[in-house]
Amino acid sequence: MWFVSLLESEQTSDPARKLWSAALGHLELEIPRPNYETWLKDTSAVSMSDGLLIVGTPSAFVAEMLQTRLSTTIGRVLEQIAGRQIDVRFRVSGVPSQNSADSPYTEHAPVESAVVGAPNVGMPMNPAFTFESFIVGPSNALAHAAATKVAEEPGRVYNPLYIYSRVGLGKTHLLHAAGHKLAATGLRVLYVSSERFTNEYIRAIREGDTEAFRERYRSADVLLVDDIQFIAGKEQTQEGFFHTFNELHMTGRQVIITGDEPARQSLLEERIKSRLQGGLVADIQPPDFETRSAILRSKLDGMNIRIPAQVLDSLAQRSLSNVRELEGYLHRIVAYAQLTGRPITTEMANDAVRSLLAERPKRSAPTAAVVSAVAEHTGIDEDALRGQRRDQRTASARRLAMYLLREESHLPSTRIGLLLGGKDHSTVLYAQKKLEEELERDPQLRQSLVSIRQSIAAATLT
Repeated sequence: MWFVSLLESEQTSDPARKLWSAALGHLELEIPRPNYETWLKDTSAVSMSDGLLIVGTPSAFVAEMLQTRLSTTIGRVLEQIAGRQIDVRFRVSGVPSQNSADSPYTEHAPVESAVVGAPNVGMPMNPAFTFESFIVGPSNALAHAAATKVAEEPGRVYNPLYIYSRVGLGKTHLLHAAGHKLAATGLRVLYVSSERFTNEYIRAIREGDTEAFRERYRSADVLLVDDIQFIAGKEQTQEGFFHTFNELHMTGRQVIITGDEPARQSLLEERIKSRLQGGLVADIQPPDFETRSAILRSKLDGMNIRIPAQVLDSLAQRSLSNVRELEGYLHRIVAYAQLTGRPITTEMANDAVRSLLAERPKRSAPTAAVVSAVAEHTGIDEDALRGQRRDQRTASARRLAMYLLREESHLPSTRIGLLLGGKDHSTVLYAQKKLEEELERDPQLRQSLVSIRQSIAAATLT
């Protein structure tokens, strides 16, 4: 048969290349197209000797996945083509072999070091966000257990998984951790923020390329969406997300979503809220003392500095709102010690974070009090602030309200936008930034802000 002469003609042809080319032709028809495109399309034959075929891959991670997940299938196809058993090993193309050509070992880094090379076809995931680096406590145990289970059995349990919390409590960490673990099994993982999803969807509509958009998202084995609340108020984007979600869910693909509030309380369309509530909804609460203490000690492991236990305990005892704030305090103490040369003691730590403590807001002002105070001070009717008017006076007053709703009521930009004329969250962010710039050069505006804040404080106390 043709394959016998092919293997016997090593001196006059390239049997390794021809054998692998034939194998790829078979594999392209046998395995799912996404798997072929991800793992096999960019491979090439390197050499063949004594029944061992060496195949080059574009990365260590691809080599690992081919060896652990597809080598049996590939070996069977090679045997069918060659008429005899052919062993196959994979190594990164361009990396010289450290062993002889007939070595049975694959030359690549272990999978743990290649997480960032996983087949993630969306935004890059943070390689530091793994299950191993996540500190588990009573406040996040359910969310952690659910994410772990989903990573072990994607599409079979808790689909969709919706994790919600305030900012900085670890929902994105769990999202990425699940993504890394799922990618390590060979699944095609697509991670996007809701803003990225929105931008891609709008661009696809504008350029008449919605078919490519659908194919990109619906060919994923796993879809990870961060901060879903930002698509609230965007009718077209919610329409696109709803149909994308349905397609993946109905075909057993895993969907994991994060948000900043319970699904039933979100400002998303009812049909999307219903889908989210149809899976598992897990929340993350602010960490307790023990968890805060464990987080601090975990973070300290990566720093070349020693902090006394009593200082860490003192820091952990502070009732901070989120993990990022806790990390910020730790970094502040370390930087303060390095810059001043003072030894780290409880007193020194208190000195380092005193200004941060003074900056922390004591309570959230009611939104009605903020809008009312701005309306009274500017002479712009509350209905106008909440409406669509765009004249200069109304726009300036609305910027004030947007800024103060963030600073005094601690509302996210999405909620502020919906409260004040149905504005997009990016419009709110722009307005807040513009006001901050005006405050730097306009003393009269700064005085107005002081007066409005006093009115808000007085209304809050009554």
